[in-house]
Amino acid sequence: MIYEFARKALFALDPERSHELTIEALSHFPRLATAPFAGRATDAPVELMGLRFRNRVGLAAGLDKNGDCIAAWDRLGFGFIEVGTVTPRPQPGNPRPRLFRLPEQQALINRLGFNNKGVDYLAERVRESRCRAVLGINIGKNADTPVETAVDDYDRCLRKVYAWAGYVTINISSPNTKNLRDLQESARLKDLLRRLLQTREELAQRQGRQVPLLVKLAPDLDAVALREIAATARELGVNGLIATNTTIQRPGLERVATAAEQGGLSGAPLRPLALAALATLRKAVGPDFPLIGVGGILDGADALARREAGADLVQIYTGFIYRGPGLVAECARALLPPAARVR
Repeated sequence: MIYEFARKALFALDPERSHELTIEALSHFPRLATAPFAGRATDAPVELMGLRFRNRVGLAAGLDKNGDCIAAWDRLGFGFIEVGTVTPRPQPGNPRPRLFRLPEQQALINRLGFNNKGVDYLAERVRESRCRAVLGINIGKNADTPVETAVDDYDRCLRKVYAWAGYVTINISSPNTKNLRDLQESARLKDLLRRLLQTREELAQRQGRQVPLLVKLAPDLDAVALREIAATARELGVNGLIATNTTIQRPGLERVATAAEQGGLSGAPLRPLALAALATLRKAVGPDFPLIGVGGILDGADALARREAGADLVQIYTGFIYRGPGLVAECARALLPPAARVR
């Protein structure tokens, strides 16, 4: 009820202005802003990648690009929090307007373009944070960095955030940075991963701990490409895959005017694409390789379906915007073992 009232007020504003006001409130007043919702999520610890997650429900990257609201997300009971995408240098992103709601479809379209304050700012915010949840950091390249030298941007970000990250996600799947998805091509992906894994080993020896590296993939890859990436990830020593980012497709939205906007689509229409990609990856990597399911999770049933398709963990973003903080607890309960769910 409280969030329904807040959402009505926020949805009366421009989508990006609404987002900015929410981030400001959660950043400056984390305890006050989360007070009606704190403490509701379920503690159901799970061990994965050498990390202990409070529960299987995480915040997806993109909602808190600069790590400004970590304390607030932690109070809302997320099992893990992924901040970013962050780039080496600050950048404004694409011109506004660049964020669009499709309320009837419970969806968003964004073409933000990795707008962020740069890795030095994020590293400082993360360094100052204290939270129970596992902290993931999502890294990317600057828009003006040629794809041929993109690895240098990823390498710089990895070095800057390594000391404070629970895990690091390599984002090569956003549709809103020109040519970024070219990095999913086999040869380029292998070169990128070899360099970053080499850097990871160097940092691990220096700091005494090995931070897991994950790769976030697009839902628009076909099954052959997904299987090839899965094989590469396992072969080279990547610790997990995230399926999926937003889509450039517009499934079922042919008569929706806003769907003509360029950018990545998230929310309910993404659900079948993300679910299919996850299932393909699980078959490709076998039962023991960590997978995180994200895209179109709007209730506990969606979270459970992702788990049944092979996800070890799930993440939410657009569902959080439409459903509010209560979605965290709902999904966490849905992912409890059956015996614990009925108690």
